[in-house]
Parts: sequence; C-alpha cells; structure tokens
Amino acid sequence: MTTNRREHHGSSAPGRAAGAPARHSHKYPPSGPLVIDIRDLGRQPGAGRDVVTQVPAPADLGLELIKIPQDSTLELDLRVESVAEGVLVTGTVRGTAVAECGRCLTATTEDVQVNLTELFAYPGTKTDETTEEDEVNRLVDDRADLEAVIRNEIVTELPLTPLCKPDCQGLCAGCGERLEDLPEDHAHELIDPRWAALREKFSGAEPGGDDHDDS
Repeated sequence: MTTNRREHHGSSAPGRAAGAPARHSHKYPPSGPLVIDIRDLGRQPGAGRDVVTQVPAPADLGLELIKIPQDSTLELDLRVESVAEGVLVTGTVRGTAVAECGRCLTATTEDVQVNLTELFAYPGTKTDETTEEDEVNRLVDDRADLEAVIRNEIVTELPLTPLCKPDCQGLCAGCGERLEDLPEDHAHELIDPRWAALREKFSGAEPGGDDHDDS
C-alpha cells in the first residue's frame, strides 16, 4: 500500500509567503571581552550569577574631546539573571576617560561610571517577536553582547565640553596663555586696529611736543 505524501523542496516555511525574509536573519555568535555567555543559566527564571571582572575598553569609546582610551581598563560589576523573556543585566561599569579641557586645552582625566539595566530577549519569546530590532537587545546563541549597551551609556554620560576643573578661567584672549598660569595683574593694551598704524607713526613723539625744527 502506498501512502500519499507531499514533499517540499526549497519551499518557504508554512505561514510565510514565498520569498519573504525571516524576521531575524542568522547571526554568528558574538565574541569579545564584553560578551557574556549565559548558557549555564539554562533559561530557568531566577537563575543568575555575578560578573565582576576587568576588560579592555573597545575603540572609539567616547566623544571628540573626551573618551576612554582603547585597551584601558573597564571594571564590570554586574549581575545577570534569567527571567521569563530573557536575561536581565544590571550593575555598573567604570573607566577613566582622558580629555582636553574645553576652556584652556589642558589634558585632564575624568572617572566615569554608568549604571546598566538591560534586558536581552530570548529568541522566539513574545518580546523577541513583537519588538523591533532597535527597541530591545537580543541574545545570539545564548550570548549577551554588552558593547553597544555600554558604549551608548558612556557616550550619554560624558560631558560635551569637559573641564579640567569647574572654575577654569580658560586662555588669555591677548596672548593665548592659560590665565591660571599668569599673574593677577596680567593685561594687554587693547588698540583699535584702525588706529594701530597711526599710533606706530607717532609712537616716538613726546606728548604735547613739536616734531619739527623751527631754527
């Protein structure tokens, strides 16, 4: 007796039009010092562990005038915990940024600390299927890549105009030297450029004197 059976070769998955792309394309497992492997949690809500470690900072972590140098130390003090829809990552990240003072251009450093509270959704969950790619983080092969999250938090925390100290006086408008390094009575005579040539012409004349010989 022969059983009738339909075989599908190269057809699309049921419920999706032929040629339509899957919601999430295949992604290779992320790797790097800011990737946390959570396979040991086993998707069991309530299971978790602490992640306390030091890792090298990625490149371009900051803004034009202030950034955490590549390969400098980032201190992670995190808790990863499995919840129904994914893995919740909470805790702090610390680093030291190098900067150029926006007023006096002196090199300076600034301690940076950001707080994380981020959900990484499990594939196939309601959160995964009902939110856009940029609305929630996602686990890829049971790994949570923290780099983009940490980068966003640190860039948001950094000042647009870093200062060596809050009351920095900046640079002298006349000579360009740091006002902090100049004496209190430092000053420059301000001359209207329209009169500069005339001043130079008569700079050798005595006040009220006559510059020609009457003899």
